[in-house]
Amino acid sequence: MLLVCDVKKNIRYDLNEAEKKLFGIDKLNIKRSKIPAVTHVDYSARIQTVHKETNPKYYSLISTFKETTGCPVIVNTSFNVRGEPIVCSPTDAFKCFMGTELDVLVVGNYFLIKGDQKNELIESYKEKYALD
Repeated sequence: MLLVCDVKKNIRYDLNEAEKKLFGIDKLNIKRSKIPAVTHVDYSARIQTVHKETNPKYYSLISTFKETTGCPVIVNTSFNVRGEPIVCSPTDAFKCFMGTELDVLVVGNYFLIKGDQKNELIESYKEKYALD
């Protein structure tokens, strides 16, 4: 994610006068485009490109997501809970998955649905870490 580009104008949302006057977190919470999770306040976005030749599974996932939703973008973010290190193994991923509000976990060829897992594996992080 070393590249920054402008979000295309045809998917941007213009701010109304009241929204233009907001400041701080209030300004950050305004939906600026059809892809609000990646659109910065200046209508830019950090992007990472995926090529079929170098990462066929991830490319296929994004392509299928686009076919299903009409959106060719998947948010790529760090995978961890506040206060915990970033997930580095399938075991870390499963533990984080079971301790958060995530509904689905995909690791390699495995597709896990939270509701199909054993309840005794759930470990809540809500009281484990103080909020910033």
